[in-house]
Amino acid sequence: ILSGGDPLLISPRRLDRVLGRLDAIGHVGVVRLHSRVPVADPGRVSPDLAATLRRADTAVWMSVHTNHPRELTQHAAAAIARLVDAGVPVVSQTVLLRGVNDDPAVLEALFRRLVRLRVKPYYLHHPDAAPGTAHFRLSLAEGQAIAGALRGRVSGLCQPTYVLDIPGGHGKVPVGPCHARRDPEGAGWTIADPAGGLHSYPDDAGPSECD
Repeated sequence: ILSGGDPLLISPRRLDRVLGRLDAIGHVGVVRLHSRVPVADPGRVSPDLAATLRRADTAVWMSVHTNHPRELTQHAAAAIARLVDAGVPVVSQTVLLRGVNDDPAVLEALFRRLVRLRVKPYYLHHPDAAPGTAHFRLSLAEGQAIAGALRGRVSGLCQPTYVLDIPGGHGKVPVGPCHARRDPEGAGWTIADPAGGLHSYPDDAGPSECD
């Protein structure tokens, strides 16, 4: 993973050298680049840069960080198209932010637009507890409610995984709403549909991971 600063801020020639060194490592088969350049400075995504990311032996994936549909301007769409047309698979990552995109309708518009641009929404991040960002944070329960509302609004292709980066460097875990609950009697399950309706499912395959 090439991230934090932004790997697309270096020149295509220098990036080619970096990727060339990674190509030479036998066990490295996939490289993922994380960037806001396609939406923040789309002119930097030149045909030369897109060609640099198309490798013979290493699969290079691009993860575009975008948080609101207004970021997906005509110029951003053209930059993403240059990547996809060059054979670079593109996914997206979004941070759930109070006052920015903490609304199912806003996220729906963002994810639908991304899919139309041939970008798979990958992660919806619960905001980290970073200093100075308290005004952007919302509770996990609020985030789960928003993620659950998306389930009934958009197709599976538009659905990112709602994740929490566990403080202390313990990794990311899915924290989306659980739609299946074990019945107290142990004879089956109660399944919640996207509209909130509850349905019985007679199955006895084991305990629920959501319990």
